[in-house]
Amino acid sequence: MSRWYAVYALETGMVLDGDDIGEKVIAAAEAAPCEGIKDGDIILLAETAVATAEGRVVSLDEVVPSEEARQLAARYAIDPAITEVVLQESDRVVGGIPGFLLTLKNGTLLPNAGTDHSNTPKGTVVPLPLDPDASAGKVRAAVHTRLGVNVGVLVIDSRTHAMRLGCSGVAIGCAGLSAVVDETGRRDLFGRELEVTKRAVGDCLASAAELLMGEADECVPAVLVRGTGIELNEEYGIPSIDASECLFMGAALHADPAAFDGKGKSE
Repeated sequence: MSRWYAVYALETGMVLDGDDIGEKVIAAAEAAPCEGIKDGDIILLAETAVATAEGRVVSLDEVVPSEEARQLAARYAIDPAITEVVLQESDRVVGGIPGFLLTLKNGTLLPNAGTDHSNTPKGTVVPLPLDPDASAGKVRAAVHTRLGVNVGVLVIDSRTHAMRLGCSGVAIGCAGLSAVVDETGRRDLFGRELEVTKRAVGDCLASAAELLMGEADECVPAVLVRGTGIELNEEYGIPSIDASECLFMGAALHADPAAFDGKGKSE
């Protein structure tokens, strides 16, 4: 790892259904202080922009809520149409609080299955990209084809964390680098060997990018990171663990096994 790195905002303008994200990123990088995309750079893409370009925007007036959606909407004070979209996007509903359902999707715990109603036209929501790893790989391939350079690409989202106020970045799609690096075997300052430490490189980069992307009208759906010294490779995907191995989920599992019965139903 390098002792420094630089982070550049890529102002692509509004991203619309059908836009070529790769081309928009390349053009934005050429106009930015980074002066284009270079070998070894890492590109981070906001999931809402990626999903929008891929045609994932859902018009709520076209959604017919199921009875389950109506019951959950009443219990947790959520729009029934949004609730139906969340149910369709979720692998499992764990519970909720007013305004949010807590769900499992693709091995990750997240609110509302990642369905976003910010930075999308009124009356619509944007679910996560269908395959964030494939989305990252497509942009990586486009950059290599167009410019002949090797880059890493992350698709990122913002999430809350247990018992903490506010959001930070998390990687949900990865192509061209290791999103999690095993530090086992290294030694700490006092010579003790690390036994279980793994560094969430993708999430760390995502949080750095979120500072520039923001959550409002910044219009910065992409960020370029340069100088990290992170080794690029051919890895795809974000490693995850089973709920029973997670400190937070494992504790809940032991307290109430029925919450994880695999049926995707709330109480």
